[in-house]
Amino acid sequence: MTFAQLIKNIIDFFYRKPISLIMPRQTFRYAVCGGGNLVLNWVLYFIVFHFVLQKRNIDLGFYLISSHIATLCIVFVITFFTGFWLNRNVAFSGSPLRTFRQLWRYAVSVAGSFVISYVLMKIFVEVCGFYPTPSNILTSLLCIVYSYTMGKFYSFRGAKND
Repeated sequence: MTFAQLIKNIIDFFYRKPISLIMPRQTFRYAVCGGGNLVLNWVLYFIVFHFVLQKRNIDLGFYLISSHIATLCIVFVITFFTGFWLNRNVAFSGSPLRTFRQLWRYAVSVAGSFVISYVLMKIFVEVCGFYPTPSNILTSLLCIVYSYTMGKFYSFRGAKND
């Protein structure tokens, strides 16, 4: 049994009534995988912002990156790969598209999420004066619908419920 199949089996164990009556299995798997990756994002954001960067800005010599945006970029790199793996192997495993095409499409869809996150973080932190970690959580929640739509109808189009 592969690691992906083990994750599917664990997720499917919880796919029971009343959830099974209102949500397709594929959507439930996506929600659990996405939720797990989202929690990973939040935890990593907190750790990187507070303990790795210690709330300090990053000076590249020609450009100064604020700590909340630098943290967003660092965490993005990690959760991009975990999210792709979970989507490809667990949530949308039946997609007929080849891996490279899925990766390219996933990168395009995630780039959209990243732009949305970047803009919202700038607004929440720099304009509204909210704290970075709660702003990241709020921003993530606002990106969920966009991400699911892009994953289902673009990145992993044609995936069958298995």
